[in-house]
Amino acid sequence: MMSTPDTHAEVIPLPAPRQGGVPLASVQGALALDLTPRTAPPRPRLRSAHTNDLVEVEAAARRHVDAFVGRYLQAAVEIAAGDRPVGQALRHTVPEVYDELAGRARTVSAAAGLVPGQARGPNPSRPVVVGVRTALIRSDAVEASAHVRYGRRSRAVAARFEIVRDRWQCVALTWG
Repeated sequence: MMSTPDTHAEVIPLPAPRQGGVPLASVQGALALDLTPRTAPPRPRLRSAHTNDLVEVEAAARRHVDAFVGRYLQAAVEIAAGDRPVGQALRHTVPEVYDELAGRARTVSAAAGLVPGQARGPNPSRPVVVGVRTALIRSDAVEASAHVRYGRRSRAVAARFEIVRDRWQCVALTWG
């Protein structure tokens, strides 16, 4: 039977910065680990698919709609989690949905003891939209569903967008 030598890693304590001296860098060691807290949400790699379109639209316009829906849903889940101010969705949200979204943000933030739209502590689990499916049901209406990741958990969000006063606006938003 082989015996393994008893190995203990040597821990080298970092010296404390001197009074008035140079503070320790936030990137240390050969691996260059960035130890500063992340407050900005990660940039998602959004998968988008459109299926079951009931009307034909030129490809460039369709890509524009898909991009808008993906950006809006990412903003909506960040607002609902309290990571983004609800006012950012005002231009593209009808008043009923806006009020519901603002209420959800207040409820979630109050439960966590935070202020809506303020950055949370270091490295919180932030919601990320990882996939969106859209269906153009009229030339002025699109329905979408999104797969949202909260750390290791997943949720679904469904939305309907219509052109209201010459711009795309969210007219329904449902959380699953």
